[in-house]
Amino acid sequence: MGNYPPPHHQDHDINHMIEVIKAYPLATVVSVKNNLPLVTHLPLIYRETDGKLIGHIDIYNPQTELMKDNNNVTIIFSGPQCYISPSVYTKKQLPTWNYIKVHLNGTVKAIESKDALKESLIIMTEFLEQPDHKYVLKPDSPRMEAALDYIKMFEITITHWEGKFKLSQDKKKSDIDNAKQELIRANQKSIEAFLDKVFV
Repeated sequence: MGNYPPPHHQDHDINHMIEVIKAYPLATVVSVKNNLPLVTHLPLIYRETDGKLIGHIDIYNPQTELMKDNNNVTIIFSGPQCYISPSVYTKKQLPTWNYIKVHLNGTVKAIESKDALKESLIIMTEFLEQPDHKYVLKPDSPRMEAALDYIKMFEITITHWEGKFKLSQDKKKSDIDNAKQELIRANQKSIEAFLDKVFV
């Protein structure tokens, strides 16, 4: 029997996974209640000082009650992905799909301090505004003050890391390079075509 996923599609370098989290911070957050998954999509920020993920969730979201008490949570970060046509390779191959994903398991703790919530909202905004910082969320923002009662802050302690980097690593170097260029080209082209269809 073969190994799955293939070892060459696994990236165990935590620094590579952190780069995915930083570049693509919108996470799929999965909790389980009564054997049913609850799923929310949230931006999460990786805190360098202690390696925890920091996020915020609406108090009316049914998943909020599970984002505390050291409950288990699964997090998925999605990097670029696309179909790879055999035409991009120099040798005959079958069609495939290349992608970058990071799967994490962790335990979640609610942070009840409003001062910590304010600070984390400011820090997250500062991070997401990089590199131009065209908007600064100020501590005395009345809009933020009005929203504090409707947002819960949480932090996730990561207990397991898994990097899934399927990038044609089993091919020769020239084909790996071609697949990389196709990943760049296809992502740039497909976003524009897709948005033209859904924003009418």
